[in-house]
Amino acid sequence: MSANAATVTRARTGGPREDGPKVLEHVLGWTLVVVLAMLVTQLGLL
Repeated sequence: MSANAATVTRARTGGPREDGPKVLEHVLGWTLVVVLAMLVTQLGLL
């Protein structure tokens, strides 16, 4: 089996080439940052 055939049969595991809703990921990421910041300030950890 050639190297090219071996790469074709491998399963996709995601990663940088995975196409997805990038806007949704950014919104959820920033929401998580804001929630963590509010939690830290409410608990007086900073």
